[in-house]
Amino acid sequence: MSKSGTTSPLDDNAPHILVVDDDRRIRELLHSFLSDNGFRVSTAGTAADARLRMNGLTYDLIVLDVMMPGETGMEFTTTLRENSDVPILMLTALSEPEDRISGLEVGVDDYLPKPFEPRELLLRITNILKHRDQPANIKEPEELVIGECRFNIKRGELKRSDINVRLTSRERDLLRIFAANHGKALSRDDLAQHGSDGNTRSVDVQINRLRRKIETDPANPVYLQTVRGAGYILYTD
Repeated sequence: MSKSGTTSPLDDNAPHILVVDDDRRIRELLHSFLSDNGFRVSTAGTAADARLRMNGLTYDLIVLDVMMPGETGMEFTTTLRENSDVPILMLTALSEPEDRISGLEVGVDDYLPKPFEPRELLLRITNILKHRDQPANIKEPEELVIGECRFNIKRGELKRSDINVRLTSRERDLLRIFAANHGKALSRDDLAQHGSDGNTRSVDVQINRLRRKIETDPANPVYLQTVRGAGYILYTD
């Protein structure tokens, strides 16, 4: 049985997941389950412990508990997003939609309420990693020019005045979806179907986050606009 801070001995090419949860039982359960499903797994009991682990290793995804003593998962995510775009799947006992939306606002890629079915966790992890590693099947254009920003569709890289802008995997997905539907208004339902939770309200949250990264004045967007009664449309230069 795994101890906090251990790493499973699997193929070095396997995706490496960091599980951060103050409940030792959950850490051990997830370590065993995810290892059995082909992932390398490290564990940490606190945000501080997770930071120490991240100093020496690069992770493909973090499974993060929201309610932890000391620094919470929300606070950890907020700090982490200042210099990292590693995908984050948040485990939350909070049942209110507003609480889950708060997680999306600080940069979480997906959330899963506790108690959860391990197989659902596996599906969500697989979905996040798939979207990160497999760009949308788009031939034209190779790059979107959005005002001062340029988005390389294949690499999923956004630059503003030649400075890299960090994107979450969901924000990257949204830009690729808009690129594949150039000049077309997309409904919230259309955009939600490409996400793992299918929540149309979370689409609004992600759109607002994306506007803050590509618009000069996010409150008065020029490029990523709302189409009344239809959804959203992305205009490019």
